[in-house]
Amino acid sequence: MVTTGPGDISSETAAEWQKVLAVFADEAEGLVASMEENLIALEVSPADGLLQDILRGAHTLKGAAASLGFQAVTDYTHGVEDLLQALIDGRLEPDETRVSLLLGAVDHLRDLSRASLAGVDSLGAVHQTHLVRLREGIVAGAPSMEAPPIPTGLPRLPEGRTTARSRARMDLERLDRIVTLTAELSVARGRMAQFLSRAEESGASWEDALTQQREMDPLFEALQEEVMKVRMVPVGPLFRQHLRTVRDLARSQQKLAQLELEGEDATLDTAVLDALRDPLLHLLRNALDHGIETPDERRAAGKDPRGHLRLKAYHDAGSVVVELSDDGRGIQRERVRERARQKGLVAAPERLRDDELLRLIFEPGFSTATEVTELSGRGVGMDVVRRDIEALRGSVAIQSQEGQGTTLTLRLPLTLAVIQGFAMGVGDQVYVVPIEGVQECMEVPADERTSEASGVLSLRGQPLPYLRLRQVFSLGGGTPARENVVVLKHPDGVIGLAVDELQGEGQRVIRPLGRLFQGIPGISGSTILGDGRVGLLLDTPALVRRAILHASEAALSPPAPLEPLSPANAPRAS
Repeated sequence: MVTTGPGDISSETAAEWQKVLAVFADEAEGLVASMEENLIALEVSPADGLLQDILRGAHTLKGAAASLGFQAVTDYTHGVEDLLQALIDGRLEPDETRVSLLLGAVDHLRDLSRASLAGVDSLGAVHQTHLVRLREGIVAGAPSMEAPPIPTGLPRLPEGRTTARSRARMDLERLDRIVTLTAELSVARGRMAQFLSRAEESGASWEDALTQQREMDPLFEALQEEVMKVRMVPVGPLFRQHLRTVRDLARSQQKLAQLELEGEDATLDTAVLDALRDPLLHLLRNALDHGIETPDERRAAGKDPRGHLRLKAYHDAGSVVVELSDDGRGIQRERVRERARQKGLVAAPERLRDDELLRLIFEPGFSTATEVTELSGRGVGMDVVRRDIEALRGSVAIQSQEGQGTTLTLRLPLTLAVIQGFAMGVGDQVYVVPIEGVQECMEVPADERTSEASGVLSLRGQPLPYLRLRQVFSLGGGTPARENVVVLKHPDGVIGLAVDELQGEGQRVIRPLGRLFQGIPGISGSTILGDGRVGLLLDTPALVRRAILHASEAALSPPAPLEPLSPANAPRAS
């Protein structure tokens, strides 16, 4: 085989060589990740087919590296193949020690591939040491035999992955559709301009102008949809990264655990996905430390010695839901109550509803661990999860059964750029909340209106804590002639926001706050309204906590029930 390298590409331009390297980088990452996943599966359920897949992936990587002149990857992979072949031939058993040895080899292959792409094509001391360990592992089991040649051809890529070339083809197809839609909008804009220039002499009416505009609306919507899709990515790659994380963290605590994945094709905005990484890692670490028991404890409880975690994603009502469940010991309520008393979080934790008690674990500094470990015990983690998820305009819910396990549910927006929002007027200001959080709207009877910043109303006989936005944001002015309450759903129940006017539902493009206005309590962003004014996006989780705090400090004396008004019947915002 003729090898080529950066110094041998006389017939290729530098740009073309970079494209070749990009293809290798993409395929190498995919092959190494697939080997890693198959090794973890092999440890749980040994199968000859998995070993063959791992060997095929290693051989494909070696061939690709050799074709580009990456000698370090080629030499190292050959040593990995020898150990794999010994396992396939039955000369060695694929036990935990050898799987760990091969997982270490996968890490080295990942590092060597990246180093080769960066121009460093040599085996370092750490790589050479591990290569010696691979060879010693073979000698300790049986004499090494040269692996038989595997038929070569097109590289076999892991299922569900695409090469850089195929992904670029999909991106080009989407760009083609965007270009086509832009051209159609340009034509429609030209027709509108021509219509307006002749409107006066032709006697056209406003209805005619609106008809012209309606013809453009589907094009705008289609263009927006295509642009949004460019940012949408599947959660699968993020989920699969944690297969190894769970395996290694469990072993660091002398435990056994397996992560199962579901719904890897669910997509969300790349910005949301990036912001999900840290919270997801916190949750996995917490599940392994607090949830999954040791093998002996699980046997005593009649469970599989290996703990099971499941990471699931699916779309629901314009959101992405990510669930992490485990079959561990569950949350021990009495320990939570004890810690709540010690920290003074609540005066009488025994009076809390079960969902209220469970949500105490999201309080800053709260931990039920009896000792500080590498993973937990410092009270840092779950409060960070809640804060990070709420910063994404998402929510966290928890369910747990003692002895059976725990499920944490994250509900996230598909994108951070656009929301379907519900607008409310207070004085000359407009505030917006995500429509999925609005349960209903109601008018406040005149005799129930006050100038207080907070209070409690009655919603069909149930207490409804509320905040009056006019006072919360110190807008001044007197009591309005008419007042409405927007009822918002949240994991602990419902709260109300008292406003002057309901402006209705509409799609809103979210803009970040300027540096001067960042950190304002209760505000998380802004949007441009249809009339050109600026609307402020409310930080509903912060307002929810404030309303609950005020309600807990106030005496409950519910007034007469209020008649609900569905937000669907409210006027639509411009």
